[in-house]
Amino acid sequence: MSSHGTDPEDVDATFAAIVADLRAEGVGEFVDEPVEPQPRPEKTPPAEPEQPEPSWRVGGTTWDDTVLGDDPADDEEHYVPPEPPPLPRPGKGAFVVLLFFVVGLFLLIAPGLIGVTQSLGTPLGILALATAIALLLLRVKQGPPDGADPTNGAQV
Repeated sequence: MSSHGTDPEDVDATFAAIVADLRAEGVGEFVDEPVEPQPRPEKTPPAEPEQPEPSWRVGGTTWDDTVLGDDPADDEEHYVPPEPPPLPRPGKGAFVVLLFFVVGLFLLIAPGLIGVTQSLGTPLGILALATAIALLLLRVKQGPPDGADPTNGAQV
């Protein structure tokens, strides 16, 4: 049982008991005297608020200028990157690698078009692809670029 002598399942009775306790403590008392309406003073337009000096936090510009103003980056000259250098021309070695690769794929996919049987075309195609991969790996440069000092550390 609750301290108010009401059943906790009876929500309305419990609420009434809580309200009675609050009113006994003076919460929610209203004065029954009529309140006379007070005359309203005439509305005067508010004076312009005094603009505070810009501090280190606002950076010297107001919020409206920052959000709605012109983009300051438009006034400055933008960085224009130089034209990239042309791609190097592929050498004879790259052409040989490409030729082995294409012939190897052709022998694996459709050896019958050139009159080679499947049993002969498959090993020849695998051999051509392996040769292309080996030549490609041999062309990869190892070590620092030409003219670089290897004791100089990382280079950008």
